[in-house]
Amino acid sequence: MRARWRPLGRLVHAAGQGDAVSRHELLSVRGRSVAWVFPLLLLIGIAAGDITTGAFEIISWTVLVPGVAAAICGVWGTAAFAVLALGIYVMADTVWQHRDETGLPGLVLVVLGGAIAVAAAGFRVGGERRMLHMRDIADTTRRTVLRPLPVGFGGLDHAAVYLSADSEARVGGDFYDIQPGPHGTRVLVGDVQGKGLGAVETAAALLGTFREAGYHEPDLATVAERLETRMVRHRAHTAGLGRSDGDRFATAVLIGFSPGLPDAVDAVVFGHEPPLAVGPGGVRTLPAAGGLPLGMAELLPGRPGAARPVHRLPLAADETLLLVTDGVTEARDPAGVFYRPTDDIARAVAADGRNAAPARLVSLVRDGTLRHCRGRVADDTTVFAVRRTPDREESADG
Repeated sequence: MRARWRPLGRLVHAAGQGDAVSRHELLSVRGRSVAWVFPLLLLIGIAAGDITTGAFEIISWTVLVPGVAAAICGVWGTAAFAVLALGIYVMADTVWQHRDETGLPGLVLVVLGGAIAVAAAGFRVGGERRMLHMRDIADTTRRTVLRPLPVGFGGLDHAAVYLSADSEARVGGDFYDIQPGPHGTRVLVGDVQGKGLGAVETAAALLGTFREAGYHEPDLATVAERLETRMVRHRAHTAGLGRSDGDRFATAVLIGFSPGLPDAVDAVVFGHEPPLAVGPGGVRTLPAAGGLPLGMAELLPGRPGAARPVHRLPLAADETLLLVTDGVTEARDPAGVFYRPTDDIARAVAADGRNAAPARLVSLVRDGTLRHCRGRVADDTTVFAVRRTPDREESADG
C-alpha cells in the first residue's frame, strides 16, 4: 500500500521544490503530458457532486480547479481550466437550477480565482525556465570539470558516481579524471576543501594541471609536485583578488598505471583516504601514508616536491582500485554512526565475486551511503573505481 502512494509523494515533493524535470517526468506517459487529467477529474467530480447532492455550495469549489492546474499545467492549460470552471459554475447557476441562485459574489470569486491562477502559472513557468537554464549551465560546468571518460580509456575499466551536496548546483569540489600518455595512465581523485563556485574553480585548476603534467611528465613524483605548485599559485591568485577562500587546500590520490608493472601501481596520497583494493578474495586497504593535502607543502621539511613519497602498491589483475571522498567516509546515520563501506563491500564480494567490477562496485557503495545517511548527503560524494582491462591497449590520446 505504501509503495502505491510513492509516485504521489514524489509529485508533491517535486512541486514543492520547483523541480520541473521531476514533475514533468512524473506527469508524462510515453512522452505525452497527462497533467491536465488531475484538474479535469477534480472539475468533473465537483460538477457531479453538485448535481447529485443539490447543495450549491459544492459548485463554489470550482475555484480550486485553476489553482490545481497552475501547479502542474502550463499557462494556456491553466487559462483553459479557468474558463471551464467559470462555465460550469454559470451552468450550475442558470441551467440546472435546483436550488437558490448565489448571485454575484460566487461568480466574482471564481473569476478572481481563475485570474490569480493564470498569473501564478505564468510566474511558475518563468521560474522553471530560468531554473532549467541555470541547470544547463551547471551541467555544462560539470562536464567541463568532470569530463566524460570513454569506455576503456587508457586501458582501464572505470566507473564513477558523483553526488553533489547542493542539489541545485549539481557540481562541487570533488574531482576525478584519467589521463593516458606515453608514460602510462594516470588517475587523479580528490576533494577541495569547502563548497561553492570557489571549490569548483580550484578543482578545475588542479584538473587542468593534471591533464597536462600527467601526459608529459615521466615521473609520478614530478606530476605530484606540479599539482602542489598549481595549488599554491591558485591560492595566491584568489588571495590577491581579496577573496576569503584564498586559503583552500585539497586532498587527493594520484595513481600511476605503468606498462611495466602489471601487478602493481604507484600512488601519491595527499591527505586523502587511502585507496581500497577489491577483488574476488575480499577487500583490503592499500598501505599508503596519508601525507599532507595539496597546498600545505610549506609544512614539509626541505624542498616541497621532494617530500612527496611515491608508494608502490601491489594490485592484482582481477582487483579493482576503489577511491572515495569524505562524502562516503563521513556519512552518518541518525544516531551519528559513520558509514563503513568495507563491511558492505566484503559481504557483497563474498556473495558474488562479480561485484568487484567497477560498475557494480560504485553502485554498491553509492546505495550503501545513501541508505546509511537516509538520503541526506551532507558533503559532495564521489565513488570512483578503476582496474586494468583484460586486454589492455595503451592509448596516448586525450
